[in-house]
Amino acid sequence: MTPQDAPDNRWSNLDRPPLNTTALRRGLLRPGGLWTSLDVVQVTGSTNADLAARAAETPEGAVLVAEEQTEGRGRLGRNWSAPARSGLFFSILLKPMDVPVERWGWLPLLAGVATATALSRTAGVDTALKWPNDLLVAVGGEERKAGGILAERAGGTGGGVVVGIGLNVSLTKEELPVPGAGSLALAGAVSVDRDPLLRAVLRSLEEWYGEWRAAGGDPDLSRLQESYAAGCATLGRTVRAELPGGRSLTGEAVAVDADGRLVLATGDGVQEPVGAGDIVHLRSVDS
Repeated sequence: MTPQDAPDNRWSNLDRPPLNTTALRRGLLRPGGLWTSLDVVQVTGSTNADLAARAAETPEGAVLVAEEQTEGRGRLGRNWSAPARSGLFFSILLKPMDVPVERWGWLPLLAGVATATALSRTAGVDTALKWPNDLLVAVGGEERKAGGILAERAGGTGGGVVVGIGLNVSLTKEELPVPGAGSLALAGAVSVDRDPLLRAVLRSLEEWYGEWRAAGGDPDLSRLQESYAAGCATLGRTVRAELPGGRSLTGEAVAVDADGRLVLATGDGVQEPVGAGDIVHLRSVDS
């Protein structure tokens, strides 16, 4: 037998047990459901990169989970790293071919709404959304980033969209990668058991994706636009949008429009939509 303290023993940290692949498949894979396969790997560079590489020949609904990622990516090429089995690091493959491509930009926002809904129900943690793709929790009264979402087109004509979700679950204060990070544990989660958390997130994703797709990707008919706005911590704040090309724009975030863009009121009645960029919260809603 491998000693429990051996570095490559998946049971070496009993406070962070491995995911139960068999139970996850039994609870999530069903005839007629969205999820068609679920695989858990011990370590990989990036679940998004792995799933994107085989997107063309892989059916919609594939789920790839890693107990540890060594080259996890956030927006703008940023690294996403965490100790093994300290969080949920997974990617899903979606192929909404019956939805107009111009509405696919709602998928990362949909993933945010679905994840926040699931965490509220299962972990008892209020999770806010920072436009466009961050998951925020409160730690000691301070807003912290506990997760992120990255959506990428993959596989050409036969591919679709790979949506990656990274979520800090049991990280301690000493393990946080940067001062502004957080975790469900630090936010007072009632449970940090990753199996029910993953099941809840994937079931919530299936529900929201089904409603959005049934509405032809219409964010209004599917209630997605309304729900995203209700949970978005960016709205109502003065923010700075750091845009591609080194430009920046400052104003009050007043809406998320029908295309999923953040609308900023920049003064003198001028409103400008932002489709991509880094958002910095400059003023809280309460101040």
